[in-house]
Amino acid sequence: MNNKIYLVTGAAGFLGGTVVRQLIERGCEVRAFVLPNDKSAKYLPKEIEIIEGDLCDINSLEKFFTVPEGKETICLHIASIVTVNPEYNPKVMEVNVEGTKNIIRMCEEHKECKKLVYCSSTGAIKELPKGQKIKEVESFNEQDVIDCYSKSKALATQAVLDAVRNDGLNACVVHPSGILGPIDYAIGETTKVQLQIIKGAMKAGIAGSFNLCDVRDLADGIIKAIEKGRKGECYILANDEVSFKDFSRMIAKEANTKPIKMFLPISIANFLAKIMEKQAKKKGTRPLMTTFSVYNLARNNDFDYSKAKEELGYKTRSYEETIHDEVMWYKQAGLI
Repeated sequence: MNNKIYLVTGAAGFLGGTVVRQLIERGCEVRAFVLPNDKSAKYLPKEIEIIEGDLCDINSLEKFFTVPEGKETICLHIASIVTVNPEYNPKVMEVNVEGTKNIIRMCEEHKECKKLVYCSSTGAIKELPKGQKIKEVESFNEQDVIDCYSKSKALATQAVLDAVRNDGLNACVVHPSGILGPIDYAIGETTKVQLQIIKGAMKAGIAGSFNLCDVRDLADGIIKAIEKGRKGECYILANDEVSFKDFSRMIAKEANTKPIKMFLPISIANFLAKIMEKQAKKKGTRPLMTTFSVYNLARNNDFDYSKAKEELGYKTRSYEETIHDEVMWYKQAGLI
């Protein structure tokens, strides 16, 4: 372990931050790549070396990858722009696709870099009809998925697999589903939704489902992929599907608040979302609900993560346990 430096992109984010904390707990030497002026970087453990830069700036990546003579590196590429807006966004494409290609190039040029673990998304995998479990696939096509973020992850994942097949790059891919859990200083989408439920700001839910994993389990799965992830293989890191109704009940029970009483059928939610989107477009504001957010609750969210369990030793804790720890952290952080 002593001659290895773990290079982690996106280290100031929810998942990246959890990964670097777990690496530090394991006694690893960690170098974090964060955007200049990232407000969440101050929460990173003090033992970490921080390199500021941009995935699209090859010079800053060169600095990130350059290590002292005799050291080996492992790159965990977790950084990406996550968006819930399905429209094409050139910035998302540039960072998620071209940024990943820059990481691949660095891994190939720096021979001391022994492995790349790329953090993709279950969104990059083509959806199957309800009733079928979604499994890992061997190739990715942006035409198979709907939104800009998923398209960007499909293209980036394929770029990693192409580098394995064509250039012999030692890399594997993990596909996390949704993320929840404590210590989310960046306050991501799932955390926002939970805080709305706890504070009674969400008057109605949608009768759909989602698939969310504890960030600590995802981080552990990513770290296990360093040792156990096979070259050129993909691993879904998911959990059991949960309905919005059950999920909100668990949160209300844990936080001792009133549960959401009304859950709109998907068809009605979709109809309302279309109206909200039109009104928001006229006013130049963000709609409260979008047709894409409704689709994400209506789609097949049943993922088969048995390969990661068998090959990586990936484990998931229950939703109840995660929500319990989250609510404790919300209280400690003064969010509720």
